[in-house]
Amino acid sequence: MSTASLRTADDLTTYRHQVDEAAQFISARADAVPSTALILGTGLGGLADRMAVTHTLPYDEIPHFPVSTVDAHAGRLLIGTLDETPVVAMQGRMHAYEDYGPWQLGFPVRVLGTLGIDTLLISNAAGGLNPHFSASDIMLITDHINFLGLNPLTGPNHDGWGPRFPDMSEPYDPALRRCLQDVALEHGIKLQQGVYMAALGPSLETKAEYRFMRQMGADAVGMSTVPEVLVARHMGIRVAALSVITDECFPDALEPVHIDDVLAAADAAKPQLTRLVTDALARIAA
Repeated sequence: MSTASLRTADDLTTYRHQVDEAAQFISARADAVPSTALILGTGLGGLADRMAVTHTLPYDEIPHFPVSTVDAHAGRLLIGTLDETPVVAMQGRMHAYEDYGPWQLGFPVRVLGTLGIDTLLISNAAGGLNPHFSASDIMLITDHINFLGLNPLTGPNHDGWGPRFPDMSEPYDPALRRCLQDVALEHGIKLQQGVYMAALGPSLETKAEYRFMRQMGADAVGMSTVPEVLVARHMGIRVAALSVITDECFPDALEPVHIDDVLAAADAAKPQLTRLVTDALARIAA
């Protein structure tokens, strides 16, 4: 059975067993798994530097866990505290352009949900489509557009995880968003807000594609996050997500983008992003 495409009830049973095996592996090595999880994306894994890590589990040691192939993703599951707030953090993620199928993209969140997390905070790097955005801005995601051409909820549904047709009227939890807004305001952190579009990649978009995305209502575009959000919401996990704007995707003034520029923009945003996430998590956990 390939988790890239689950078509039968037997496929789903096998997949559920794989999720359970991964969860059991993690719980056997950790004293307790925190109820709050982080997913740290491109160039943002440095947030883990602030963690007091008690357990480090490389993805390739966790049964059935997909392994990130992107250099900027460390590929480790970290359990510990972030300024005394217990968290479990994914330092790196998987993408559809790495030739992972939708169910594989959803596997880590399925495992975290099985371990009992109830809150998920996601970060990513994204190109800015909104002309009011600048590189190294932080954007609070208010909604998303799935332009990946895939959905991790396709195939047979396991009712124990969630309903066949989960509601997506508020994929990003309003209370968590207010908390992040309050922290940003108190610390003078410029926090943009907008709609995130997930595209397949790995190529960046053309000028015409950027114009089309902006006309569709997107404020930023990236290659991740939406599959994780869909799985989390299917399992009743509340979600908030932040994008670091790493380049300006303005079609009439488009400049070539290199990965070093993306990582530099993400690194410049790290102090404010770290403060924002750390303080918000403390309030969420209180």
